Amino acid sequence: MLPTLVRRTPVYEVLTEEGVELIHDESMKILEQVGIEFRDREALEYWHDAGADVKGERVYIDRALLMKLIEGIPSQFTLHARNSEHSVEIGGPHSIMGPVSGSPFIRGLDNVRRYSTREDNLDCIKLSQSLPALHIAGNFHCEATDIAVPRRHLHYVSDSLRYSDKVLIGPCTSGERALDTINMMKIIMGNEFVDNNAMITGYLNGNSPLVWDHSMLDAAKVYARHHQPVFMSPFALAGANTPASTVGAIAQLNAEALAGCAFMQLVRLGTPVIYGMFLLIVDMRSGAPMTGTPDVCHLLYMAGQMARFYGLPLRSVGMHTSSKLLDAQAGYESNMVMHAALLAGVNLITHCAGWLEAGLTCSLAKYVTDAEMGEMFYAYAKGVDFDDFEDAMAAVREVGPGGHYLGAQHTIEHYKHAFFMPQIMDHKSFEQWTDEGAQDTWQRANDKARVLLESYQKPVLDEAVEEALLDYVQRRDQELPDTDY
Repeated sequence: MLPTLVRRTPVYEVLTEEGVELIHDESMKILEQVGIEFRDREALEYWHDAGADVKGERVYIDRALLMKLIEGIPSQFTLHARNSEHSVEIGGPHSIMGPVSGSPFIRGLDNVRRYSTREDNLDCIKLSQSLPALHIAGNFHCEATDIAVPRRHLHYVSDSLRYSDKVLIGPCTSGERALDTINMMKIIMGNEFVDNNAMITGYLNGNSPLVWDHSMLDAAKVYARHHQPVFMSPFALAGANTPASTVGAIAQLNAEALAGCAFMQLVRLGTPVIYGMFLLIVDMRSGAPMTGTPDVCHLLYMAGQMARFYGLPLRSVGMHTSSKLLDAQAGYESNMVMHAALLAGVNLITHCAGWLEAGLTCSLAKYVTDAEMGEMFYAYAKGVDFDDFEDAMAAVREVGPGGHYLGAQHTIEHYKHAFFMPQIMDHKSFEQWTDEGAQDTWQRANDKARVLLESYQKPVLDEAVEEALLDYVQRRDQELPDTDY
Protein backbone atom coordinates (compact mmCIF):
# COMPACT_ATOMS: atom_id res chain seq x y z
CA MET A 1 0.00 0.00 0.00
CA LEU A 2 1.12 3.53 -0.65
CA PRO A 3 1.67 5.32 2.67
CA THR A 4 -0.44 8.29 3.69
CA LEU A 5 -0.07 10.96 1.04
CA VAL A 6 1.72 14.08 2.25
CA ARG A 7 0.60 16.76 -0.20
CA ARG A 8 3.25 19.17 -1.40
CA THR A 9 1.02 20.90 -3.91
CA PRO A 10 -0.44 24.14 -2.54
CA VAL A 11 -4.13 24.27 -1.65
CA TYR A 12 -6.38 26.31 -3.93
CA GLU A 13 -8.52 28.97 -2.29
CA VAL A 14 -11.48 30.64 -3.99
CA LEU A 15 -12.58 32.66 -0.95
CA THR A 16 -10.92 35.77 0.43
CA GLU A 17 -10.47 36.07 4.19
CA GLU A 18 -13.55 38.27 4.19
CA GLY A 19 -15.48 35.57 2.32
CA VAL A 20 -14.52 32.92 4.89
CA GLU A 21 -15.56 35.23 7.75
CA LEU A 22 -18.87 36.01 6.02
CA ILE A 23 -19.74 32.33 5.57
CA HIS A 24 -18.72 31.61 9.17
CA ASP A 25 -20.87 34.46 10.49
CA GLU A 26 -23.91 33.39 8.47
CA SER A 27 -23.49 29.77 9.61
CA MET A 28 -23.45 30.96 13.21
CA LYS A 29 -26.60 33.00 12.60
CA ILE A 30 -28.30 29.89 11.18
CA LEU A 31 -27.51 27.95 14.35
CA GLU A 32 -28.44 30.84 16.64
CA GLN A 33 -31.56 32.13 14.89
CA VAL A 34 -32.98 29.30 12.73
CA GLY A 35 -31.75 26.38 14.83
CA ILE A 36 -31.13 22.78 13.89
CA GLU A 37 -33.20 19.73 14.77
CA PHE A 38 -31.71 16.87 16.77
CA ARG A 39 -34.32 14.12 16.57
CA ASP A 40 -33.02 12.11 19.50
CA ARG A 41 -34.14 12.51 23.12
CA GLU A 42 -30.73 11.89 24.65
CA ALA A 43 -29.04 14.27 22.21
CA LEU A 44 -31.48 17.01 23.24
CA GLU A 45 -30.58 16.37 26.89
CA TYR A 46 -26.89 16.73 26.06
CA TRP A 47 -27.54 20.08 24.39
CA HIS A 48 -29.79 21.31 27.19
CA ASP A 49 -27.21 20.43 29.83
CA ALA A 50 -24.52 22.21 27.81
CA GLY A 51 -26.54 25.44 27.85
CA ALA A 52 -28.10 25.47 24.37
CA ASP A 53 -31.66 26.74 23.91
CA VAL A 54 -33.75 23.61 23.26
CA LYS A 55 -37.35 24.01 22.07
CA GLY A 56 -38.94 20.70 21.20
CA GLU A 57 -36.50 18.99 18.84
CA ARG A 58 -35.00 22.26 17.65
CA VAL A 59 -31.71 23.35 19.19
CA TYR A 60 -30.45 26.93 19.05
CA ILE A 61 -26.68 26.96 19.58
CA ASP A 62 -24.82 30.07 20.64
CA ARG A 63 -21.62 30.59 18.65
CA ALA A 64 -19.51 30.86 21.79
CA LEU A 65 -20.71 27.44 22.95
CA LEU A 66 -20.20 25.92 19.53
CA MET A 67 -16.69 27.29 19.07
CA LYS A 68 -15.66 26.17 22.57
CA LEU A 69 -16.70 22.61 21.70
CA ILE A 70 -15.01 22.70 18.30
CA GLU A 71 -11.73 23.77 19.92
CA GLY A 72 -11.52 20.39 21.66
CA ILE A 73 -11.37 18.40 18.41
CA PRO A 74 -7.88 17.16 17.41
CA SER A 75 -6.69 18.72 14.17
CA GLN A 76 -4.74 15.56 13.29
CA PHE A 77 -4.73 11.95 14.46
CA THR A 78 -3.70 8.42 13.48
CA LEU A 79 -6.37 6.06 12.16
CA HIS A 80 -5.11 2.59 13.03
CA ALA A 81 -5.47 -0.49 10.84
CA ARG A 82 -5.19 -4.02 12.24
CA ASN A 83 -1.91 -4.18 10.32
CA SER A 84 0.05 -1.25 11.75
CA GLU A 85 1.88 -0.83 8.44
CA HIS A 86 -1.45 0.21 6.92
CA SER A 87 -2.35 2.81 9.56
CA VAL A 88 -2.86 6.32 8.18
CA GLU A 89 -2.69 9.95 9.27
CA ILE A 90 -5.80 12.14 9.11
CA GLY A 91 -5.52 15.95 9.06
CA GLY A 92 -3.01 18.61 8.13
CA PRO A 93 -1.23 18.04 4.79
CA HIS A 94 -2.24 14.36 4.72
CA SER A 95 -4.71 12.72 2.35
CA ILE A 96 -5.97 9.15 2.07
CA MET A 97 -8.31 7.55 -0.48
CA GLY A 98 -11.20 5.18 -0.03
CA PRO A 99 -13.47 3.39 -2.53
CA VAL A 100 -17.19 3.60 -3.31
CA SER A 101 -19.70 2.86 -0.54
CA GLY A 102 -23.30 1.70 -0.42
CA SER A 103 -24.14 1.01 -4.08
CA PRO A 104 -27.24 -1.22 -4.44
CA PHE A 105 -26.20 -2.28 -7.95
CA ILE A 106 -23.03 -3.86 -9.34
CA ARG A 107 -21.38 -4.11 -12.74
CA GLY A 108 -19.17 -7.16 -12.31
CA LEU A 109 -16.77 -8.84 -14.70
CA ASP A 110 -19.65 -9.45 -17.14
CA ASN A 111 -20.49 -5.70 -17.12
CA VAL A 112 -24.18 -6.49 -16.51
CA ARG A 113 -26.00 -4.18 -14.09
CA ARG A 114 -27.78 -6.12 -11.33
CA TYR A 115 -28.46 -6.00 -7.61
CA SER A 116 -25.28 -6.60 -5.61
CA THR A 117 -24.68 -9.37 -3.07
CA ARG A 118 -22.37 -10.15 -0.17
CA GLU A 119 -20.06 -11.97 -2.59
CA ASP A 120 -19.81 -8.82 -4.72
CA ASN A 121 -18.94 -6.77 -1.66
CA LEU A 122 -16.28 -9.32 -0.76
CA ASP A 123 -14.79 -8.93 -4.25
CA CYS A 124 -14.58 -5.18 -3.60
CA ILE A 125 -12.86 -5.75 -0.26
CA LYS A 126 -10.31 -8.00 -1.99
CA LEU A 127 -9.69 -5.42 -4.72
CA SER A 128 -9.24 -2.63 -2.19
CA GLN A 129 -6.83 -4.77 -0.19
CA SER A 130 -4.80 -5.37 -3.37
CA LEU A 131 -4.77 -1.85 -4.88
CA PRO A 132 -1.91 0.38 -3.62
CA ALA A 133 -3.68 3.75 -3.79
CA LEU A 134 -6.66 2.67 -1.66
CA HIS A 135 -6.01 3.15 2.03
CA ILE A 136 -9.46 1.90 3.05
CA ALA A 137 -10.63 -1.63 2.29
CA GLY A 138 -12.98 -2.57 5.13
CA ASN A 139 -16.31 -1.20 3.98
CA PHE A 140 -19.81 -1.79 2.64
CA HIS A 141 -18.74 -1.03 -0.93
CA CYS A 142 -21.95 -2.38 -2.42
CA GLU A 143 -25.11 -3.54 -0.68
CA ALA A 144 -25.40 -7.20 0.28
CA THR A 145 -29.01 -7.42 -0.88
CA ASP A 146 -29.05 -11.19 -0.27
CA ILE A 147 -28.80 -10.57 3.51
CA ALA A 148 -31.54 -9.05 5.68
CA VAL A 149 -30.86 -5.39 6.48
CA PRO A 150 -30.75 -5.80 10.31
CA ARG A 151 -28.01 -8.46 9.98
CA ARG A 152 -26.17 -7.09 6.96
CA HIS A 153 -23.67 -5.07 8.98
CA LEU A 154 -22.37 -8.19 10.76
CA HIS A 155 -21.10 -9.62 7.49
CA TYR A 156 -19.78 -6.31 6.18
CA VAL A 157 -17.60 -5.88 9.24
CA SER A 158 -16.52 -9.51 9.75
CA ASP A 159 -15.67 -9.89 6.05
CA SER A 160 -13.69 -6.64 6.20
CA LEU A 161 -11.72 -7.75 9.26
CA ARG A 162 -11.00 -11.20 7.84
CA TYR A 163 -10.17 -10.32 4.24
CA SER A 164 -8.41 -7.00 4.74
CA ASP A 165 -5.95 -5.50 7.18
CA LYS A 166 -6.41 -1.91 6.05
CA VAL A 167 -8.54 0.82 7.65
CA LEU A 168 -12.20 0.05 8.37
CA ILE A 169 -15.36 2.07 7.69
CA GLY A 170 -18.13 0.98 10.02
CA PRO A 171 -21.94 1.11 9.71
CA CYS A 172 -23.66 4.16 11.18
CA THR A 173 -27.37 3.44 10.71
CA SER A 174 -28.07 2.60 14.38
CA GLY A 175 -26.40 2.48 17.74
CA GLU A 176 -26.83 -1.29 17.87
CA ARG A 177 -24.96 -1.76 14.60
CA ALA A 178 -22.23 0.61 15.71
CA LEU A 179 -21.84 -1.34 18.96
CA ASP A 180 -21.61 -4.63 17.06
CA THR A 181 -18.81 -3.06 15.03
CA ILE A 182 -16.97 -1.95 18.17
CA ASN A 183 -17.36 -5.41 19.70
CA MET A 184 -16.00 -7.15 16.62
CA MET A 185 -13.06 -4.76 16.46
CA LYS A 186 -12.33 -5.50 20.13
CA ILE A 187 -12.19 -9.22 19.36
CA ILE A 188 -9.46 -8.43 16.82
CA MET A 189 -7.52 -5.69 18.64
CA GLY A 190 -8.46 -5.92 22.32
CA ASN A 191 -10.71 -3.76 24.50
CA GLU A 192 -8.16 -1.29 25.77
CA PHE A 193 -6.60 -0.56 22.39
CA VAL A 194 -9.97 0.11 20.71
CA ASP A 195 -11.19 2.33 23.55
CA ASN A 196 -8.09 4.51 23.38
CA ASN A 197 -7.18 4.57 19.69
CA ALA A 198 -8.99 5.66 16.54
CA MET A 199 -9.68 2.56 14.45
CA ILE A 200 -13.10 3.00 12.86
CA THR A 201 -14.57 5.82 10.86
CA GLY A 202 -17.93 6.05 9.15
CA TYR A 203 -20.57 8.07 7.34
CA LEU A 204 -22.77 10.12 9.66
CA ASN A 205 -24.98 11.84 7.07
CA GLY A 206 -27.11 14.75 8.18
CA ASN A 207 -30.61 15.14 6.76
CA SER A 208 -30.29 18.48 5.06
CA PRO A 209 -31.74 20.96 5.56
CA LEU A 210 -30.87 21.33 9.22
CA VAL A 211 -31.74 17.91 10.66
CA TRP A 212 -29.71 15.27 12.47
CA ASP A 213 -31.98 12.22 12.80
CA HIS A 214 -32.16 9.52 15.46
CA SER A 215 -30.46 6.74 13.48
CA MET A 216 -27.33 8.79 12.83
CA LEU A 217 -27.20 10.28 16.35
CA ASP A 218 -27.71 6.85 17.89
CA ALA A 219 -24.59 5.59 16.11
CA ALA A 220 -22.68 8.83 16.77
CA LYS A 221 -23.10 8.40 20.53
CA VAL A 222 -21.71 4.86 20.45
CA TYR A 223 -18.69 5.79 18.36
CA ALA A 224 -17.96 8.91 20.43
CA ARG A 225 -18.12 6.95 23.71
CA HIS A 226 -15.49 4.61 22.26
CA HIS A 227 -13.26 7.40 20.91
CA GLN A 228 -13.93 6.53 17.26
CA PRO A 229 -13.75 9.34 14.66
CA VAL A 230 -16.76 9.29 12.36
CA PHE A 231 -17.24 12.04 9.81
CA MET A 232 -20.22 14.32 10.32
CA SER A 233 -21.29 14.87 6.72
CA PRO A 234 -24.42 16.68 5.58
CA PHE A 235 -25.72 14.95 2.45
CA ALA A 236 -25.86 17.84 0.00
CA LEU A 237 -28.00 17.87 -3.11
CA ALA A 238 -27.36 21.53 -3.75
CA GLY A 239 -30.44 23.28 -5.11
CA ALA A 240 -32.81 20.73 -3.57
CA ASN A 241 -31.87 20.51 0.12
CA THR A 242 -29.71 23.65 0.10
CA PRO A 243 -30.18 27.07 -1.51
CA ALA A 244 -29.57 27.10 -5.28
CA SER A 245 -26.27 28.89 -4.67
CA THR A 246 -22.84 27.45 -3.98
CA VAL A 247 -21.95 30.00 -1.28
CA GLY A 248 -25.44 29.72 0.20
CA ALA A 249 -25.15 25.95 0.21
CA ILE A 250 -21.78 26.04 2.01
CA ALA A 251 -23.12 28.37 4.70
CA GLN A 252 -25.94 25.92 5.49
CA LEU A 253 -23.79 22.78 5.20
CA ASN A 254 -21.13 24.35 7.38
CA ALA A 255 -23.69 24.99 10.11
CA GLU A 256 -24.92 21.40 9.89
CA ALA A 257 -21.45 19.84 9.93
CA LEU A 258 -20.24 21.99 12.83
CA ALA A 259 -23.32 21.17 14.89
CA GLY A 260 -22.66 17.46 14.33
CA CYS A 261 -18.96 17.76 15.20
CA ALA A 262 -19.79 19.74 18.36
CA PHE A 263 -22.33 17.12 19.44
CA MET A 264 -19.63 14.43 19.40
CA GLN A 265 -17.72 16.56 21.92
CA LEU A 266 -20.75 16.69 24.20
CA VAL A 267 -20.68 12.89 24.33
CA ARG A 268 -16.93 12.59 24.89
CA LEU A 269 -14.72 15.66 24.90
CA GLY A 270 -11.58 15.22 22.84
CA THR A 271 -13.01 12.53 20.59
CA PRO A 272 -11.50 12.91 17.11
CA VAL A 273 -14.12 13.94 14.57
CA ILE A 274 -13.90 14.60 10.84
CA TYR A 275 -15.71 17.60 9.37
CA GLY A 276 -17.56 16.13 6.42
CA MET A 277 -19.11 17.30 3.16
CA PHE A 278 -20.89 15.02 0.70
CA LEU A 279 -21.33 17.24 -2.34
CA LEU A 280 -23.62 16.81 -5.32
CA ILE A 281 -25.59 19.32 -7.39
CA VAL A 282 -29.16 18.86 -8.54
CA ASP A 283 -29.76 19.13 -12.29
CA MET A 284 -32.36 21.90 -12.38
CA ARG A 285 -33.84 20.44 -15.57
CA SER A 286 -34.57 16.98 -14.18
CA GLY A 287 -33.90 16.90 -10.43
CA ALA A 288 -31.24 14.20 -10.93
CA PRO A 289 -27.96 14.32 -8.94
CA MET A 290 -25.13 15.87 -10.94
CA THR A 291 -21.37 15.89 -10.39
CA GLY A 292 -18.14 16.70 -12.18
CA THR A 293 -19.18 20.31 -12.75
CA PRO A 294 -17.46 23.60 -11.85
CA ASP A 295 -19.96 24.13 -9.04
CA VAL A 296 -18.96 20.89 -7.30
CA CYS A 297 -15.33 21.98 -7.54
CA HIS A 298 -16.14 25.39 -6.04
CA LEU A 299 -17.98 23.65 -3.19
CA LEU A 300 -14.94 21.46 -2.55
CA TYR A 301 -12.57 24.43 -2.48
CA MET A 302 -14.83 26.32 -0.07
CA ALA A 303 -15.26 23.26 2.15
CA GLY A 304 -11.47 22.99 2.35
CA GLN A 305 -11.12 26.61 3.38
CA MET A 306 -13.81 26.34 6.04
CA ALA A 307 -12.28 23.16 7.50
CA ARG A 308 -8.88 24.87 7.73
CA PHE A 309 -10.52 27.94 9.32
CA TYR A 310 -11.76 25.72 12.18
CA GLY A 311 -8.64 23.53 12.28
CA LEU A 312 -10.65 20.38 11.51
CA PRO A 313 -9.78 17.35 9.38
CA LEU A 314 -11.96 17.23 6.23
CA ARG A 315 -13.74 14.38 4.48
CA SER A 316 -15.28 14.84 1.07
CA VAL A 317 -15.75 13.10 -2.25
CA GLY A 318 -13.46 11.86 -5.01
CA MET A 319 -14.07 10.22 -8.36
CA HIS A 320 -17.76 10.93 -8.74
CA THR A 321 -19.67 10.56 -11.98
CA SER A 322 -23.27 10.41 -13.10
CA SER A 323 -22.33 8.24 -16.07
CA LYS A 324 -23.86 4.79 -16.32
CA LEU A 325 -20.75 3.25 -17.93
CA LEU A 326 -16.98 3.49 -17.81
CA ASP A 327 -16.91 6.00 -20.66
CA ALA A 328 -15.65 9.49 -21.54
CA GLN A 329 -18.19 11.17 -19.25
CA ALA A 330 -17.07 8.98 -16.36
CA GLY A 331 -13.43 9.88 -16.99
CA TYR A 332 -13.97 13.61 -17.37
CA GLU A 333 -16.24 13.97 -14.33
CA SER A 334 -14.14 11.74 -12.07
CA ASN A 335 -10.96 13.61 -12.97
CA MET A 336 -12.56 17.01 -12.37
CA VAL A 337 -13.85 16.15 -8.90
CA MET A 338 -10.75 14.26 -7.76
CA HIS A 339 -8.44 17.03 -8.91
CA ALA A 340 -10.48 19.57 -6.96
CA ALA A 341 -10.52 17.34 -3.86
CA LEU A 342 -6.72 17.25 -3.74
CA LEU A 343 -6.33 20.98 -4.39
CA ALA A 344 -8.98 21.64 -1.73
CA GLY A 345 -6.83 19.77 0.78
CA VAL A 346 -9.37 17.04 1.59
CA ASN A 347 -7.87 14.67 4.15
CA LEU A 348 -10.15 11.67 3.70
CA ILE A 349 -11.34 11.34 0.12
CA THR A 350 -14.12 8.79 -0.23
CA HIS A 351 -15.65 7.27 -3.37
CA CYS A 352 -12.29 7.13 -5.17
CA ALA A 353 -12.91 3.79 -6.87
CA GLY A 354 -15.86 2.19 -8.62
CA TRP A 355 -18.46 4.96 -8.45
CA LEU A 356 -20.98 5.04 -11.33
CA GLU A 357 -24.51 6.38 -11.79
CA ALA A 358 -24.33 8.93 -8.95
CA GLY A 359 -23.32 6.12 -6.60
CA LEU A 360 -26.15 3.72 -7.42
CA THR A 361 -23.78 1.33 -9.20
CA CYS A 362 -20.35 -0.03 -8.33
CA SER A 363 -18.27 -1.07 -11.35
CA LEU A 364 -15.32 -3.43 -10.90
CA ALA A 365 -13.70 -2.13 -14.10
CA LYS A 366 -14.00 1.45 -12.93
CA TYR A 367 -12.76 0.32 -9.52
CA VAL A 368 -9.34 -0.61 -10.85
CA THR A 369 -9.24 2.24 -13.38
CA ASP A 370 -9.94 4.78 -10.65
CA ALA A 371 -7.36 3.15 -8.40
CA GLU A 372 -4.71 3.53 -11.10
CA MET A 373 -5.76 7.17 -11.48
CA GLY A 374 -5.42 7.37 -7.68
CA GLU A 375 -1.79 6.30 -7.97
CA MET A 376 -1.25 9.03 -10.55
CA PHE A 377 -2.95 11.66 -8.39
CA TYR A 378 -0.80 10.48 -5.48
CA ALA A 379 2.36 11.07 -7.52
CA TYR A 380 1.00 14.41 -8.75
CA ALA A 381 0.14 15.71 -5.27
CA LYS A 382 3.52 14.65 -3.84
CA GLY A 383 5.05 17.33 -6.02
CA VAL A 384 8.57 17.30 -7.42
CA ASP A 385 11.86 16.59 -5.69
CA PHE A 386 15.54 17.09 -6.47
CA ASP A 387 16.80 13.72 -5.26
CA ASP A 388 18.46 12.79 -8.55
CA PHE A 389 19.02 16.29 -9.91
CA GLU A 390 22.79 16.13 -9.62
CA ASP A 391 22.90 12.80 -11.47
CA ALA A 392 20.57 14.14 -14.16
CA MET A 393 22.88 17.10 -14.74
CA ALA A 394 25.82 14.70 -15.00
CA ALA A 395 23.90 12.90 -17.75
CA VAL A 396 23.65 16.18 -19.70
CA ARG A 397 27.42 16.44 -19.61
CA GLU A 398 27.78 12.76 -20.55
CA VAL A 399 25.49 12.90 -23.60
CA GLY A 400 26.36 16.36 -24.92
CA PRO A 401 24.90 18.00 -28.06
CA GLY A 402 23.05 15.81 -30.58
CA GLY A 403 23.09 12.59 -28.55
CA HIS A 404 20.34 10.67 -26.79
CA TYR A 405 19.77 9.57 -23.22
CA LEU A 406 18.48 6.02 -23.71
CA GLY A 407 21.88 4.51 -22.98
CA ALA A 408 23.09 7.08 -20.46
CA GLN A 409 24.11 5.80 -17.03
CA HIS A 410 21.48 7.93 -15.31
CA THR A 411 18.74 6.48 -17.55
CA ILE A 412 19.89 2.90 -16.92
CA GLU A 413 19.79 3.49 -13.17
CA HIS A 414 16.46 5.36 -13.08
CA TYR A 415 14.34 4.26 -16.03
CA LYS A 416 12.06 1.94 -14.02
CA HIS A 417 10.92 4.69 -11.67
CA ALA A 418 11.74 7.94 -13.49
CA PHE A 419 8.17 8.45 -14.68
CA PHE A 420 4.79 7.02 -13.77
CA MET A 421 3.85 4.30 -16.25
CA PRO A 422 0.13 3.34 -16.17
CA GLN A 423 -0.89 -0.25 -16.78
CA ILE A 424 -4.51 0.20 -17.86
CA MET A 425 -4.08 3.31 -20.00
CA ASP A 426 -2.78 2.42 -23.47
CA HIS A 427 0.03 4.38 -25.14
CA LYS A 428 1.02 1.99 -27.93
CA SER A 429 0.93 2.75 -31.63
CA PHE A 430 -2.36 2.19 -33.45
CA GLU A 431 -0.86 -0.80 -35.28
CA GLN A 432 0.42 -2.50 -32.12
CA TRP A 433 -2.86 -1.78 -30.31
CA THR A 434 -4.79 -3.33 -33.21
CA ASP A 435 -2.55 -6.40 -33.40
CA GLU A 436 -3.07 -7.00 -29.66
CA GLY A 437 -6.87 -7.04 -29.94
CA ALA A 438 -7.86 -3.36 -30.07
CA GLN A 439 -9.05 -3.47 -26.46
CA ASP A 440 -10.82 -0.45 -24.97
CA THR A 441 -10.37 0.82 -21.43
CA TRP A 442 -13.17 -1.32 -20.00
CA GLN A 443 -11.67 -4.52 -21.41
CA ARG A 444 -8.19 -3.76 -20.09
CA ALA A 445 -9.57 -2.76 -16.69
CA ASN A 446 -11.79 -5.81 -16.54
CA ASP A 447 -8.82 -8.06 -17.28
CA LYS A 448 -6.86 -6.43 -14.46
CA ALA A 449 -9.77 -6.83 -12.01
CA ARG A 450 -10.01 -10.50 -12.93
CA VAL A 451 -6.26 -11.03 -12.39
CA LEU A 452 -6.34 -9.23 -9.02
CA LEU A 453 -9.25 -11.34 -7.78
CA GLU A 454 -7.65 -14.58 -8.96
CA SER A 455 -4.30 -13.72 -7.36
CA TYR A 456 -5.71 -12.23 -4.13
CA GLN A 457 -4.09 -13.47 -0.93
CA LYS A 458 -5.92 -13.23 2.37
CA PRO A 459 -3.95 -11.33 5.04
CA VAL A 460 -2.88 -13.32 8.07
CA LEU A 461 -5.28 -13.45 11.03
CA ASP A 462 -4.82 -15.61 14.10
CA GLU A 463 -7.06 -18.68 13.80
CA ALA A 464 -8.40 -18.41 17.35
CA VAL A 465 -9.21 -14.72 16.85
CA GLU A 466 -10.96 -15.44 13.57
CA GLU A 467 -12.98 -18.22 15.19
CA ALA A 468 -14.05 -15.89 18.01
CA LEU A 469 -15.12 -13.31 15.45
CA LEU A 470 -17.18 -15.83 13.51
CA ASP A 471 -18.76 -17.10 16.73
CA TYR A 472 -19.85 -13.56 17.58
CA VAL A 473 -21.35 -13.08 14.12
CA GLN A 474 -23.20 -16.39 14.28
CA ARG A 475 -24.69 -15.58 17.69
CA ARG A 476 -25.76 -12.08 16.72
CA ASP A 477 -27.09 -13.35 13.39
CA GLN A 478 -29.51 -15.56 15.31
CA GLU A 479 -30.53 -12.81 17.71
CA LEU A 480 -31.37 -10.12 15.15
CA PRO A 481 -34.68 -10.01 13.22
CA ASP A 482 -35.23 -10.25 9.46
CA THR A 483 -36.69 -6.75 9.20
CA ASP A 484 -36.46 -3.43 11.00
CA TYR A 485 -40.23 -3.28 11.38
